[in-house]
Amino acid sequence: MTRTQVGIVGAGPAGLLLGRLLTLQGIDCVIVENRSRSYVEARQRAGVIEHRIADLLRSAGVGARLDRLGLVHNGIHLQFDGARHHLDFKELTGRTVTVYAQTEIVKDLLATDLPVSFEVTDTQVDPACSVLRYVDSAGQPHEVTCDIIAGCDGFHGVSRAAVPGRREWQRDFPYAWLGILADVPPSTDELIYANHPHGFALHSLRSPSVSRLYLQVPPDEALSAWPHERIWDELATRFALPGWTLRRGPITEVSITPMRVFVTTPMRHRSLFLAGDSAHIVPPTGAKGLNLALADAALLAEAITSSLRSHRSDLLDAYSADRQNHVWRAVHFAVWMTEMLHTAPDPFAAELQRSQLRYLVSSRAMATSLAENYTGY
Repeated sequence: MTRTQVGIVGAGPAGLLLGRLLTLQGIDCVIVENRSRSYVEARQRAGVIEHRIADLLRSAGVGARLDRLGLVHNGIHLQFDGARHHLDFKELTGRTVTVYAQTEIVKDLLATDLPVSFEVTDTQVDPACSVLRYVDSAGQPHEVTCDIIAGCDGFHGVSRAAVPGRREWQRDFPYAWLGILADVPPSTDELIYANHPHGFALHSLRSPSVSRLYLQVPPDEALSAWPHERIWDELATRFALPGWTLRRGPITEVSITPMRVFVTTPMRHRSLFLAGDSAHIVPPTGAKGLNLALADAALLAEAITSSLRSHRSDLLDAYSADRQNHVWRAVHFAVWMTEMLHTAPDPFAAELQRSQLRYLVSSRAMATSLAENYTGY
């Protein structure tokens, strides 16, 4: 049996940032991950970073590539009824967002030489005894006694199941996103959110030479139904505007993502604390998932540091309730964006959608509310 101050389960953004912040404070930690390093560094996820989260990454010493390669956006475009409208976040709130892929954040954090064991198996967390157990990639079993265990292992991980008496909320939407990654320069300067009779579409970016685009499809849709030419044709239809052309290029990745909400509470049981997707999943429409996970890590790192350095438990005791307030704010915003932009279930609902969108682009108060939530409430 060995000992560390903090055992972290999961080497996603939340687990890695937590490990980085604790290491900067001189706190010992161990991070275990069941996937390989190459898998963790390659998996494609969200890429829109809130203003305050970009500052957080800089303060953690992992902002150099973000500042060099990230694409700072002052707002977004909303498209409906054949017209495109720009919402200027910087003018409305003084804040911006940065397009920078989650894969790059993970690479930046791993470049700091964190103590990560990849490809572990049989991971177990025991909050009663504050013990983390796992078998390393060489087949060697480990039992680690911890002061704190952080469950950052996602929806399918083992940590959430170790919280007894938890309450869970889940909502599944009647649509999914077909997402593509394409080696083609973006056709837009800022993200385009399009409401169209055929369904929602989103034009995002990954870099000046790589585009990320999405189409609303049925939740049971098969990828085989979408050859590349059909994807480009449908994207061109949903984004169509006079005088504007969608650039086409080689598609390097295609996937289908279900749209759902999942929230569990509490985010703590004894020495075990949940962060990231192990505690909450939100629809990607509002770009909140990655930002919530990193904010969880930041607050948890502060609370752990206060507990271990100053022997104060108030921040740890308040962690779950504090994060729940922010999670439900993000859930509300993401669901609102999702239901406003995706194809409505009937003509009456569609007219309400259009009324909401018209009001949004004509009311400074409504536009400011969206900008505040999008850039980081």
